[in-house]
Amino acid sequence: MLSRIAESLFWIGRYIERSDGTARILDVHLQLLLEDPWIDEDTACRSLLAVMGSFPAADVAKVTREDVLARLAVDRGNPSSIAYSLTAARENARRAREIVSTELWETLNTTNSRMPRRLQTEKVHEFFQWVRERSALAVGIVDSSTSRDEAWQFFTLGRSIERADMTARLLATRSLTEASGPSWTTILRSCGAYEAYLRTYRGMPSARNAAEFLLLDRLFPRSIIYSIQRAEDCMSAIDPRADRVGHSNQVLRALGRIRNDLEYRPTSEILSELPQHMDRVQKVTREASEAIKSRFFPTQAEPSWIGEIS
Repeated sequence: MLSRIAESLFWIGRYIERSDGTARILDVHLQLLLEDPWIDEDTACRSLLAVMGSFPAADVAKVTREDVLARLAVDRGNPSSIAYSLTAARENARRAREIVSTELWETLNTTNSRMPRRLQTEKVHEFFQWVRERSALAVGIVDSSTSRDEAWQFFTLGRSIERADMTARLLATRSLTEASGPSWTTILRSCGAYEAYLRTYRGMPSARNAAEFLLLDRLFPRSIIYSIQRAEDCMSAIDPRADRVGHSNQVLRALGRIRNDLEYRPTSEILSELPQHMDRVQKVTREASEAIKSRFFPTQAEPSWIGEIS
């Protein structure tokens, strides 16, 4: 497969997943700001922007929820925003038009054209729901109509790496506002994991069980471990080299390190330093993405995120 086509498919997967994950994170935290009057809005909004790699200007005295929406929802120039992700997914589909199905192209094209340039406060929740539905539609089209060849592998590889990153960011926001942060029930619901969690643990969410489910469950598709394993499977299918000693594939080495670290480290230890561990997951996804670009794509491939997490 041409590197140009493979690169476009990889980024279509990443951008679709990024728009979905960003919508979920914003929906949870903006709703929390509305419901809890004791949360310091400026601190919470600055922390949320930092987690999403989109820092406010140094001279901004106070950051409001409207500023967060402007930067992370409708700002077409911010690579962390929903609008940018949907536009970039459509542009990459145009570049790979000879491979992308007509259904997927029409879905991405329609989604991009209907993306609003400003949001009304009372319709924010409906907007996030619309983004999740359009992302699910695009992914469903790919899964139901694409042969499991290299095209599907690159698309799924991008989605899996981005999903691990976005779940880590969502978990990192658990301690943004300390005691007033989102509950584990809220985080599970934002991942679409609440019912699956109840069927697995048969009880109300506890910190340990909820974190364990979203971090380590090998059967739930939004868990970090599931996403990393899916990325490893795709990478092995794309580049099926079997080394006699170790792994020469830098992508598999990066993903394998973080998978082993999460699986063998006690859950209580991860919980006690959750933001730091989630930061490590995000760094590994960046490392894996850079390794994929250097191995398969042209050197001018654009970065996955702008801004580092402090």
